[in-house]
Amino acid sequence: MIIEEAASQLEALGNPSRLNIYRVLVRAGRDGIAVGHLQERIGIPASTLSHHLKRLVEAGLASQERQATTLICRADYPTMQSLIGFLVDECCADEKCCGEQEEEVV
Repeated sequence: MIIEEAASQLEALGNPSRLNIYRVLVRAGRDGIAVGHLQERIGIPASTLSHHLKRLVEAGLASQERQATTLICRADYPTMQSLIGFLVDECCADEKCCGEQEEEVV
């Protein structure tokens, strides 16, 4: 993952409303959630929800699929895992190896 892509995704999640929406999408699982149910759960106007969903979709964090008259929203789990991996892949990489310890100065 390139840093610009990660920054864009983190920026999308940096808005409290979008983060809340994304958490609901993640909890909904692979089946997703109908946009009407999502709106009920979040409690924001449809136009505001649409704006936030558009941003999550643009960032690649979510997808939408029309099933007859229902719009289903889903978290994109591979993208989520990639972002999480990007954040933790090099965790503590600059620490000394497990066997090495700094000598204590007395």
